Parts: sequence; C-alpha cells; structure tokens
Amino acid sequence: MKMIGNVLFLCTGNSARSILAESLMTYWSKGLFMGYSAGSYPKGQVHPMAIALLKQFHLPTEGLRSKSWDEFARAGAPQMDFVFTVCDQAAGEVCPVWPGHPITAHWGLPDPAAVDGSDAEKMVAFREAFRILETRIRYFLTFQFKDLQRGDLQKKASEAGKLSEKKP
Repeated sequence: MKMIGNVLFLCTGNSARSILAESLMTYWSKGLFMGYSAGSYPKGQVHPMAIALLKQFHLPTEGLRSKSWDEFARAGAPQMDFVFTVCDQAAGEVCPVWPGHPITAHWGLPDPAAVDGSDAEKMVAFREAFRILETRIRYFLTFQFKDLQRGDLQKKASEAGKLSEKKP
C-alpha cells in the first residue's frame, strides 16, 4: 500500500499523550501514515512511563522526543495532512498556521502524567490513555480515504475524537 500522509498529534507538554499517539499511528498504519507529535510548551523529555508502556507492547520508541510545534510550521518540515489535539489546553491555544491546510480535530483525553498517586495508579492512567488513543487511531485507519471528500473526512476525524470517552 502507498503512503497516504502525515498525522501530527499536539499536546501542551509533548511528553505523554501525543508521544503515545505518534507511536501508535506509525505502528498501526503500517506505512499508510507517519505519526508525529509536538507541544506548544514542550517539557523537553518524554515521560518515562510513556516509553515503558510503548516498549511493553513492542511499539516504536526510536526517535521519540519532546519538541515544539514550531518545528512543523517552518519551511522544510514534513507537510501534515491531519493535525489532532489530544489535550484541552492545546486545543484552546492559537496554533501555528500549518502549511497545506491539514484537516484538524480535537481528540482530547485526560493527561496521565498529571495523575497523583502511586506508580501503579499512574500506570493505570497511562494504560487508559493508551487504550483510548489506540481505539481512536484504529477507527481513523478504517476510513476509505480515497473515497471521502474533505468535509466528510473532517467530520469522521472529529467523530473519532469522541470514541472511548467515559460517560459521567
């Protein structure tokens, strides 16, 4: 199969959720998409529990790093076809203008790195974030991309961001 494009996952710190999504997209798309991640205020390091979880499931970790979204807005950066925010704070920030006008959607979910408690409780939060992201990404990958118009893709991408949300 031929590569379809690039997907950028944005979060404020780019240390947990967006990192998990980057790896999951690259893995599950099997060459159809390349996953990327960035943050508006990157922490500068990937959360160790994110790396541990990815390694546990034998997902790619090579090259994962916490970086600014500015890297993807400058000349010479890979052009993004989709940009998904995975945290509410990044969704509310003024984002750079992305070259090529990618389809955007909000895929917000709780930050596992913000959980207080034991290491076991923190890992439960990381596993839940992983599960939600994996569900959304696998659903996204079922789209018939070549048959969908831009508006339909936008709608379906937004729908994917609502999957696996816990109901109050």
